[in-house]
Order: sequence, then C-alpha cells, then structure tokens
Amino acid sequence: MPEVVGIRFKPVTKVYYFAPGEFRDLAENDPVVVETARGQELGWVAIPLKEVSNQEIKGKLKTILRRATPVDLAMMVEFRQREMQALEKCREKVAELGLPMKVVRAEYSFNGRRLLFAFTSEQRVDFRELVRTLARSFKTRIEMKQIGARDEAKLIGGYGRCGRELCCTSWLTEFHPVSIKMAKQQDLPLAPSEISGPCGRLLCCLAYENDQYAAIKRVLPRIGTQVVTPHGKGVIIGLNVLTESAVVELQSELTVEVKADEVEAISQGKRQSKPPGRGQKKSRR
Repeated sequence: MPEVVGIRFKPVTKVYYFAPGEFRDLAENDPVVVETARGQELGWVAIPLKEVSNQEIKGKLKTILRRATPVDLAMMVEFRQREMQALEKCREKVAELGLPMKVVRAEYSFNGRRLLFAFTSEQRVDFRELVRTLARSFKTRIEMKQIGARDEAKLIGGYGRCGRELCCTSWLTEFHPVSIKMAKQQDLPLAPSEISGPCGRLLCCLAYENDQYAAIKRVLPRIGTQVVTPHGKGVIIGLNVLTESAVVELQSELTVEVKADEVEAISQGKRQSKPPGRGQKKSRR
C-alpha cells in the first residue's frame, strides 16, 4: 500500500495526496512546499504520513519538495498584502476594455511568480488583451480562472438563511450535486426564493437529510391508504416525516395525526371477477 501525506493549500478546501519522500516525520499543520501542475505551491499538512489503498490514488503522486522556511512564509504574507491592490487594478482594466466579467479575487502564489484572477461570467470571454496588459503591469505570470456561482460564494463568504456562516466557507470542502428532487422528497416549497442560497443555486443543505427522508418514506404508508386508527377508520391525507406520523381524515370528517405504527391498512381484498363482456366467450363445462 502506498504511503502518502495529505496537503491542504487553503482553509476549508480539498486535501491532496503527495508522496512523502524523505519527509516522513511531518506533523499536522507543518508548512511544506510541493510541486503541482501549476508550479510550486505552499501548503499545510492536513493528514500526516499514512498508508492508503491503490484505489485512492489517481495518477502518479508528486513528491514533497521541502519544508517551508521562514523566508517562504514571509514572502507569502508580503504577496497576500498586495492582492487587494491587484484586484482593484484588474477591475479597472476590465472596465476599460468593456469585458463582460466580474473579477472576484486576486491570488498570488507564495513566491509571487504567478498571479491568478478568479472571475465569473455568463458567457465566454476573450481576455487575451487583459492578460497582456496585466502582465506588463505586475511583471509576473498571469492566469485567469472562470468560476461558478457556488465558488464565488465560497470565496466571498456570508451567512445563510439559518443565520450561520455559509457551509462552503466554514466546513464544506467539496460541492456535491443537489437536485430539485431532494426538495420534493422533503416536502419543501418549490419557490426558488425558498430553496436557494445566496449564490442563487439550490441550497447545499438539501442533501444533508435527503437519505433519511427517503428511508423513512419507504416505510410510511402511502397517502390515500384506508386505515384503522385508535380513533376509528379513515384515509391518510398527509405524512409528517420528521415525527414519522400520518395525518388521517376519519369517517366522521375529523382530522387527526397519529404515529405510523398505530395505524393499520385495511385490506382491499380480492377484486370480484367481471362478467364477460362483448367479444368474450363464456367458459363451457
């Protein structure tokens, strides 16, 4: 089984596996410099040395280059302080060129050799002239990255309708698929304003309890089922998944809510056979 070290480059983001090389005594939160597809990056140990199965490894593992030095950390702090100025400069150039894009964040690599601008746009953008202009201004390699609405919310941050900090900025490291079917499963109002987050997309929390709702609904009686309850006979007209109970309309036209395990479905019995119609022959003895 291969040995790996998990590295995280930003808070509340995905952990990537690297080969430990000669650095086998790294502890959690130790800063290291690693080689990535985008060049050298500074990250922090999120998972110390451990063995993983081959199925967890995708492609060839890159190796940790070295421990980060105080000089590396000082450079990172210095370039981070320049990011807001770079963001404002980029937004000015975007306005001058009339490009249909919204620049969300500027991000220097720890050594300043690369400057990445994250932006959102509803269409494809030809930003070649913008990149040339920015490269002349900042004297470094410029990268542009188009992100989605959820990524924008993660970068900017904020608070949800629950009053708590957004999940994507506080603890959610990866986005998972969310569908309108989940809202229907939980009997939520389908108005976009009721089930959408600040990003304008479906609430991530719709997925948190969906499996539980599906599991409970599989054992609850269906709406329309005729049942016997402690209050008499009636028909199920609604379900309360959270309390695992059924709303029953009794024959007296009163409505009661009873636990699902207190109701018993009335057997419909076998259907009577219909007399043969036109075109059908009677059976002969």
